[in-house]
Amino acid sequence: QARAEQEEEFICNTLLKKIQSLRKEKEALAMNYEQEEEYLTNDLSRKLMQLRQEKVELEQTLEKEQEYQVNKLMRKIEKLEADTLAKQATLEQLRREKVELENALEQEQESLVNRLWKRMDKLEAEKRMLQAKLDQPVSSPPSPRDMNNGDTAQNLAQHIEHLRAEVSRLKQQLQAAQTEHEEKMAQYAQEERQIREENLRLQRKLQMEMERRESLCRHLSESESSLEMDDERHFNEMTKQHDMSSSQGHNVRPRTVSSPIPYASPTTSRPLSPETQTKP
Repeated sequence: QARAEQEEEFICNTLLKKIQSLRKEKEALAMNYEQEEEYLTNDLSRKLMQLRQEKVELEQTLEKEQEYQVNKLMRKIEKLEADTLAKQATLEQLRREKVELENALEQEQESLVNRLWKRMDKLEAEKRMLQAKLDQPVSSPPSPRDMNNGDTAQNLAQHIEHLRAEVSRLKQQLQAAQTEHEEKMAQYAQEERQIREENLRLQRKLQMEMERRESLCRHLSESESSLEMDDERHFNEMTKQHDMSSSQGHNVRPRTVSSPIPYASPTTSRPLSPETQTKP
């Protein structure tokens, strides 16, 4: 009987030692799990903070770049608008000058035509008078007065030719001025059309930059939301696993001393250390 009590006591002591060893291993595993969980949580938090900081820096860089592009486009648009206004003012001035020149040429031409008509009427009257004198019978030699009248008619004819040449020259000058004015008007119209096309192109480019900025901001917001959701899901999973491990640790009943089956660790994913397995 004493030997049986000694064996029973030896078995009890052995089982108690194994139970204590298993409890220590359980505590070590729980501590390692908590440390690993804390490390993963800190690592995820650090990565999330880093991503948020990178997002903020990227947003600031994007905002600065877009602000620079917008300011540059606005300066170009303002410059083009100023050039357009200046060219429109020049065009209006040229139109006024054209109207004034046309009026002056018209008045000059009208004055020349009136003077020519008056001289032609006068010459026609002198021609009729000379024709009447020529039709008269010749009774005496021509007097010096008649000779002077002939010279006067010749001078008038030369003056008429000179006036006709002057009118032709003025018409040519008027035609050249009109051609030059039409060329300038066409050139100004082409420049104005080019300026409008450039202005429209810059406005479209500005609209595309604004749309690209909105798309990037939306993409960044979606990325941040996805990261936060992944972080929250991982944290919930870790918390759930930790709660399940804690609940399993609390719900396991210690076995009686007479039970020949040793106390098993709730965490079966990790094997026992060799030192623990070799203990009696």
